[in-house]
Formats: sequence, structure tokens, C-alpha cells
Amino acid sequence: MLTVSIVCVGKLKEKYWVEACREYEKRLSVFCKFRIIEIPESRLPESPSPAQIDTCLKEEAGKIRAAASGILLPLCIEGKEISSPELAELFDQYALHGNSSISFVIGSSYGLDQSLKKDGMVCLSMSRMTFPHQLARVMLCEQVYRAFQILSGGKYHK
Repeated sequence: MLTVSIVCVGKLKEKYWVEACREYEKRLSVFCKFRIIEIPESRLPESPSPAQIDTCLKEEAGKIRAAASGILLPLCIEGKEISSPELAELFDQYALHGNSSISFVIGSSYGLDQSLKKDGMVCLSMSRMTFPHQLARVMLCEQVYRAFQILSGGKYHK
């Protein structure tokens, strides 16, 4: 069974976001081993310098690498936009090639260290629009669920 992880920098703050993720986690248990891993966000001063931001991103990258497994799929604004059926196809192709783990990565409000983007199999973007990281996590959970529904021939995706 495929293991799908979402490695996130920071915690969900609102109860309704937590409940939404739990609902998708429950739904996904039929299709895969699904987990959300939260990495603590590095502390920065009120107006951090570019060097301070870079240092924090490197620290977070180390924690992300320690938590992630298998194929790394970073989410970043400059990533590739794909459709839900294309995401399902990615899952199918990775599984056919013997991969048992996929780790999506959602960074902090400052993004992700460049090394994580370079190490990713594919960098993905949800949209050219900007979303709060908490909403992006829920949206990604939903898209993972939708991809498995597509692969199983379910009626969820229309």
C-alpha cells in the first residue's frame, strides 16, 4: 500500500482546518497510508534579513528531509500546475515503478529552501494565486483523496 505524507512547516491553528484534514485522513485510509507531519517553524525576528530567512529555510529543510520519505514533491509558487487526473496519473506511475512512499512538502510563509526544490521529483503549484498555508494543506488533502477516487473509478470526481 502506498504511503502518502504531507510534510508541513507549522501547525494548523483553527479547529475547522484540523477537522477538515482529519476527515480526508479518514477517507484516505481505504486507499493508502496517509499522514500529516508538522515541522516546527523556525523563529525569525519581526523584520528578518534575507540571510536570517535563508538560515531558517536551511534549518527547516533539514527537519523536512528527516521526516519525509520516498519521492519528494515540494509545493512552491514556481512549480508546475497539474490537473487532478494528472495527479492521479503521477500516483499510478510512481506505484508502477515500485515507489512505496510519496511526500508532499508545504513550506513556511517564506517558502522552501532551494535544495528541497532541486531534490524534488516534481515541484508542484496549486495555482498562481496565493493561499494561506492552512488552506493549502486542506486543499492538498482533498486533491490526494480526489486522485485516489479517480484511480479507483469512484464517482467523487466529475
